[in-house]
Amino acid sequence: MLHHHRKQEERSRRGYISVLCIMGAEKKWLFTLYTAALLSVFLLLYSLSVFSSPRIYPSVIHHGPPYPPAFAYYISGGRGDKDRIFRLLLAVYHPRNWYLLHLTADASDDERLRLVSAVKSIPAVKSFGNVEVVGKPDRLSYMGSSHIAATLHAAAILLKIDRGWNWFIALSALDYPLLTQDDLSHVFSSVSRDLNFIDHTSDLGWKEHQRVKPIIVDPGLYLARRTQIFTATEKRLTPDAFQFFTGSPWVVLSRSFLEYCVFGWDNLPRILLMYFNNVILPEEGYFHTVICNAADFKNTTVNSDLRYMIWDSPPKMEPHFLNQSNYEQMAQSGAAFARQFKKDDPVLDMVDEKILKRGQKQATLGAWCTGRKSWWMDPCSQWGDVNVLKPGPHAKKFEETITNLLDDWNSQSNQCK
Repeated sequence: MLHHHRKQEERSRRGYISVLCIMGAEKKWLFTLYTAALLSVFLLLYSLSVFSSPRIYPSVIHHGPPYPPAFAYYISGGRGDKDRIFRLLLAVYHPRNWYLLHLTADASDDERLRLVSAVKSIPAVKSFGNVEVVGKPDRLSYMGSSHIAATLHAAAILLKIDRGWNWFIALSALDYPLLTQDDLSHVFSSVSRDLNFIDHTSDLGWKEHQRVKPIIVDPGLYLARRTQIFTATEKRLTPDAFQFFTGSPWVVLSRSFLEYCVFGWDNLPRILLMYFNNVILPEEGYFHTVICNAADFKNTTVNSDLRYMIWDSPPKMEPHFLNQSNYEQMAQSGAAFARQFKKDDPVLDMVDEKILKRGQKQATLGAWCTGRKSWWMDPCSQWGDVNVLKPGPHAKKFEETITNLLDDWNSQSNQCK
């Protein structure tokens, strides 16, 4: 009886061991199955990344009247503005354009190198090579003439590196676009490429005594460290050899006018540059005064800076910071750009989502982007013909703005007066 009981226990133990072996085999089989499935997913994603990689040779860019216009962007900022400048670059990026990024001298070399690294991480930028970062930054003083020197420096660089762009657009790290580059190029395709969009007036008002007559010195032009401007005790007379004009510092200037300012085949741009060297906020008067006193260009001025801004009344030094409460009015304004925004304000995400259709750390979508939109792939990491445009709904609002401005220009009712 005892022997029989032991045999039964042994058979039970063997059966238990067999069950454990079967369960172990099932676990090994499931592990193998899961591993194979996981490898398949990785191989699929790898294949997609290979097939969706950017072209080795970029699409050929054509310039000239039959093709859309191109823009040269000068985007500037100071210490701590690396991320802002990079985000703004992606928001206005298009392979047909050129971009010069300037982190001023108060930013660290490390911040500048990280900006370069971020720029190189964008497939289209890496392939088309149309973004430059200023390696030897300018030192700027608030309200001083070093700002005009930096802008002219940027214009000279952009004129040298490419002959195809048609308009120069100055932006700061606090600006943001309100339409895609396809929208902008589409509307500007019907605009004479010699026109300049520059808000200007000769009605100086209070500025004559507070901006024109005071004599200031900008130490940023000759000192290695950043300092504030200082004002002379005496004032000077309002000039009568030329007419003084003032307006918005944010401009969209034609290539032909900038060539005149930089190369200066007559002496006016240089004379005025020397005069504005000692003017407060010369970026609010230099280009305005040059263009309205130059016989070849005074009839090319469209009186607008194409910006959406909200000012106090009377206006202070800077416009209001825009936020989500301003979105609807801003989006319906028909402006090309808006100013000014705090860093990473939620309203910028609204512009990205609703107007630019731009993903995080991705360029604004355009007809040139042919990749599929998905969570693992940038649609603009693959491209087709970059000379083709696909304007969106905001192009119509901007077109209405330009049409109204050109009607005023054709009537000569708002030029250099």
